[in-house]
Amino acid sequence: MTDPVFVAAVIAACVIVSQWLVDKTPLRHAGVALLVIVVTAAVSNLGVIPTGDNPVYSGIFGYIAPLSIFWLLLGVNLRAVLKAGPQLLFLFLVGALGTALGVALALQLLTDAPFGEQTPAMAGMFTATYIGGSANFNAIALHYDVMKSGPLYAGAMAVDSAITAVWMAVTIALPRWLGGRVGEAMTETGDEDPDREAVAPRDLAVLFTLGLGCAWASGAVAEPLGLPSMLILTVFALILAQVPAVARLRGAKAVGMFAVYVFLAAIGALCDVQALGSLGEVGGRIAVLAVTCVGVHGALSFAAAKVFRLDPALAAIASQANIGGGTTALALARSLGRPDLVLPAVLVGSVGTALGTFVGFLVAAWLAA
Repeated sequence: MTDPVFVAAVIAACVIVSQWLVDKTPLRHAGVALLVIVVTAAVSNLGVIPTGDNPVYSGIFGYIAPLSIFWLLLGVNLRAVLKAGPQLLFLFLVGALGTALGVALALQLLTDAPFGEQTPAMAGMFTATYIGGSANFNAIALHYDVMKSGPLYAGAMAVDSAITAVWMAVTIALPRWLGGRVGEAMTETGDEDPDREAVAPRDLAVLFTLGLGCAWASGAVAEPLGLPSMLILTVFALILAQVPAVARLRGAKAVGMFAVYVFLAAIGALCDVQALGSLGEVGGRIAVLAVTCVGVHGALSFAAAKVFRLDPALAAIASQANIGGGTTALALARSLGRPDLVLPAVLVGSVGTALGTFVGFLVAAWLAA
């Protein structure tokens, strides 16, 4: 079924199921963030909803994901959370270097020009997406007309989505295994869940007015400046968050987290197992490129945390900001019980959005020279 109304209903239902699994079963320690990806991936691969492009997914990536960050940042007190910023930014930049090195290693492992004339573009796309996110991925793809190579582009999208989902699971598990400072994901479970608020219609009206208005304004401001609109939207949210009347608004956390879970569900829905299996040799090459890239990135990120005696949770969140972007990094910080890292996660994710396309183009141009 591809009807947008039906797809949206199933996405919402997957969030309900994931929350129920966390509340009522031993899976509570996995957290809603991971389970919603797994549940939706299972549903989409069973054919209930599409695993390919759909207006619902486009709307989620284009509007719901940025708004989720905006709403959650409205409760942020800058003085309380900026302390973790420098360390997280350092690990983020190490991770970005690891991404570029991983792409270089992958191309050495593969044969010469493994994707033909699109090899520079593919290298640039995966460099960009694993530094910033899908917006950077598509910026490179559009410039090099990779969309015209339908199977190649579809395969790259499928592999990227699958790796993003898997890496979310890895970054949830690794900090606990490595002895990082993590807490219970209280923002996702239990009767004391602070995301469960008594919300008045007026509060929701104000939240949507602020969110949609600032989303429009950020696009209008960012375009002439040549900056990512997500950076401007983050600035707007942080300014508003320091206004007492805005900070007291009820419902921002609940609406924001629901939007995050919807975004993660869309990532899960795009994990097309059948598409990955049908790509044959080309799919294998794409998988080598993506897995090597993320593997080197992850190894360097956690090694840097070890060498400089930094919390593995910081490395995980910085890595997720690279691989999945600010929204998944935010979800990971909350899943690890680290509310102090929510804002730094979003900020470094915004840096990735700004940086990813530039580095991706540099890699592509270097290979094409």
